[in-house]
Amino acid sequence: MIDIKTLQCNPIQENCYVVSDSTREAVVIDCGAFYAEERQAVVNYLNGNHLQLRHVLCTHAHFDHIFGLDTLYGEFGIKPRLHPAESYNYQEMSRQVALFLGVSFDNPMPPLGEMLADGELISFGEHTLRVIHTPGHSPGSVLFYCESEKVLFAGDTLFRMSVGRTDLEGGSWQELMNSLHQIVAKLPADVKVYTGHGPCTTIGEEKAMNPYFRVINQ
Repeated sequence: MIDIKTLQCNPIQENCYVVSDSTREAVVIDCGAFYAEERQAVVNYLNGNHLQLRHVLCTHAHFDHIFGLDTLYGEFGIKPRLHPAESYNYQEMSRQVALFLGVSFDNPMPPLGEMLADGELISFGEHTLRVIHTPGHSPGSVLFYCESEKVLFAGDTLFRMSVGRTDLEGGSWQELMNSLHQIVAKLPADVKVYTGHGPCTTIGEEKAMNPYFRVINQ
């Protein structure tokens, strides 16, 4: 069984997830912690629960999902991992923040670890996450799927009754619809989806009621 801690972060209210199991090994997915108290909350949760951080993973590299990577690297020495198609977004962090929030963000971003590959299995403790490439919201958007627990970390590919925007640089409506139809829709209905923003949902609920899935099925 896995434990999932959700920490809502930054002005965009992004969901950062700390995922662990009984072995006390953990991964952090999408550390968007911006304010000092948010950054400290992530560190305190890991240390307070005696968790050993194994991986720092990114569903994509938009600014609101990667604000806190420097804190994790500084505290634990773990390099973040993302899909190679997200390298450009990662390098453009400061420009993104200036454009969307109108503020300066000068924190140096940590060096990247090994790039994620579609289909790769990432292990921690007694569990495994499978990397699933789902371009559309951004070129290198990925999902992390724990098949044994029927849990999916969807980033901004899928929200409850919605999907991620595609009007940002590198986004593609056609690719997002293809990702939903060819990949997401084929997952079991009872898979619980932890989204990049907003509440959790399930694959079954989304296929039945999400208007963007109805677009696919027409």
